[in-house]
Amino acid sequence: MTKLFNQPQQKNIRKVLRKQPITCERILWGRVRDSQLGDFKFKKQFGIDKYIVDFCCFEAKLVVELDGATHSTDKEIQYDVKRQKFLEEQGFLVKRYNNSDVKENLILVLEDIVATCRERVNILHL
Repeated sequence: MTKLFNQPQQKNIRKVLRKQPITCERILWGRVRDSQLGDFKFKKQFGIDKYIVDFCCFEAKLVVELDGATHSTDKEIQYDVKRQKFLEEQGFLVKRYNNSDVKENLILVLEDIVATCRERVNILHL
């Protein structure tokens, strides 16, 4: 059986992505790391099968993706749709935020993330 999370062959890629985050990832990580956001634990650059997601709250089965200019071509959009479908099939909810949302409306983004985590945990624990 294939390991679904943090596959060993992705370790170096995940490590590079964690050490060289884009500005918006660094901003958001500074606010969600160490269970600062409603006591929900997030992992950064987390591997789910062949995909690496920006942030993952495993307890809430929530994936948070930050989208910038690299998510605008037809090819990239199709890839994101395929990737999101796979993640949803694994039971994750994928929330996407534009980089500009993080820069200009960080508090609203954080409020939305924590509200989504609470909602998801309530649903998952019914």
